[in-house]
Formats: sequence, C-alpha cells, structure tokens
Amino acid sequence: MKRRTLLTVGLTGAVAGVMPRPVRSQGGPHRIYRVTFRGRTAVEEGFDDYLAANGIAVEMIDRDIGRDRSLLPGMVEEIRALQPDLVTTWGTTVTLGIAGRYDTGDPDAYIRSIPVVFALVSAPMNSGLVPSLEQPGRNVTGAVHVVPTETQLRAMASYRPFRRLGVLYTPIEQNSVSIVGDLQALSRSMGFELITREFHIDPDGRPTADGVERRIAEIKAAGAEWLYLLPDTFLGTVYDRVVPAALAERLPTFGAAELAVREGGALVALVSRYYSVGQLAASKAAQVLTDGRSPATIPIETLRRFSLIINIDVARELDLYPPIEMLNYAEVLTG
Repeated sequence: MKRRTLLTVGLTGAVAGVMPRPVRSQGGPHRIYRVTFRGRTAVEEGFDDYLAANGIAVEMIDRDIGRDRSLLPGMVEEIRALQPDLVTTWGTTVTLGIAGRYDTGDPDAYIRSIPVVFALVSAPMNSGLVPSLEQPGRNVTGAVHVVPTETQLRAMASYRPFRRLGVLYTPIEQNSVSIVGDLQALSRSMGFELITREFHIDPDGRPTADGVERRIAEIKAAGAEWLYLLPDTFLGTVYDRVVPAALAERLPTFGAAELAVREGGALVALVSRYYSVGQLAASKAAQVLTDGRSPATIPIETLRRFSLIINIDVARELDLYPPIEMLNYAEVLTG
C-alpha cells in the first residue's frame, strides 16, 4: 500500500520517540543472540539502526522459530553453549520460551543469568515475565508495544461509536487472556457489551484457524459493531483469514498492532510503530552492554507517541469513512 498522508498523533500526551544515546562501544563487538517469531520485521530494523547510530559494534547471531514454539528449548541450549553477552526476543511466546516466568517453572529449562531484552510483549506482568515494570527484578527487561487498551477503545469510539465489541482470541496465550480480562473490566466502566469467541485448539494443544469464518459470523450475529484485533500472536498469523471474513460480514476491524492494518487489511489501527519499538528495545540493550546495568534495574517501558492509521480502501468498501477531523492527524493508506 502507498502512503498518502503521514502524521503521528500523541494521544496520551506526547513524549518524543527514542533518540540515539551518546554511547560508544569499548573493545570488540558485543555478541547478541536474537530470536524472532516469524522472520525479520521493522522491529529488528529499528534495533539495528539504533545500535549502529550509537557506534555500538555487535556480532548478531540470528535465529527464527518460524512460528514453531517447539524449537525454543533447543535454542535455550544453544544460548547456554554460546554464552552471548545479550539475548533479544520477539513477542510473548518467544520471550516466555527463552526466559520463562519469574515465579514458576524449572530454572534449568530457561535462561536465567544472561541478560534478555524483549520487544513486542504487550503484558509483561500479566504473562508472568516480571513482577514489576519499574523494577523487573530479574535478567529481563524490554519494550512494550501495545497502546493502552482504554486509549484504543476511545479511538475506536471516536471513529464509530459502539455498544457491542467483538473479540476473537487464543485461549492458551496468557497475554491474550489477560487483555480479554482488561476488556471485560472496561466493558463495565465504559458501558459496552463484550462478545468473545476463541480460536480452535487442536489435540496437540496448538491453535488453528478452523472455523474462523463461523466464529466471526457469530460475533456479527450477536450484534458486534467492531471486531477488535488484539495483540494475539496466533491471530497475527491468520489475518488473511480473519479480516476477509469480517469484511464479508461488513464488520469493521480495529487493530492493536501495526501489522494488522499494513498487511492484514484492518480498517483502522492505533499503534506504536514496530521500528520505534525496536529502537526503544535497543536503548535498553545499550544500557546493558555499554553502561553495565543489570536488566533487573532497567524499567520496562512503552512509547508515549502513537500512530493512528486508516485504510481508506477498506473504509470505502464498508462505506464507513472516518470523521473529517480525524484525517488531520491520521496516516491514510490507499491502494
């Protein structure tokens, strides 16, 4: 899609994006072991550009699980054998598979001593990665990418007011379960009904897209006026099934992740840009590598400047255009 308008909106009081820090590498390159979920994304671009801009020399060991979490234990073993200076991880599934929960699990099955810096974990406390965002208290820190849920709902209502909100999520993803809990609480305080459906889980305990179209039809039949695409790892792999099914039901979609609107075809999204999240994660890595700080003392943060992105082709197909004033600060995508 081509970019017609590009403006960034600070919906929570703007704090500037991550700026390069004046740090320089001392001695040889730092060794970073990087684990991604579905290949290279703009997160990695931002991360690498930040380190290069700050003169931090690194030797990157890149690994990708190709959406197959069963590969993670083998990577834990490889990390132990290689003993890198830092491990970076993409998303909740990968981060939990490498670092484990802070409060449970076999410590021998995870990386507990080597610093881990994550990106794209939306709920680090609720997923059990850390007990506190301000003081992680363990070998893990990183960058949260999700705009606060209430802020997203208010942006959604600004585009199109609603009384019923639909959600399709993965019940075995702790991150998603936590966000659905937040939505249930917000439904009471904001006065809307939450309509939920779950992805099918196969006998091996893996989510599948079986029956997606039927579930979305049920959400629409129950009166949902939006389908909220929450930051669910599995959902992000099946936008090509979910979004067309919603469009066929004339159900508008609101994305919590940049990929949902740029590649997934959602109508609108309020996001922290992946590239900027990668830079924020890299700033945490720089504190570990060049300042000698322990991840246990480095706060986990999110960006404070968000981008509202509207897919005008989808708006035209649904005959659901945004309020004219919204176009003054949104990025508008067109075919």
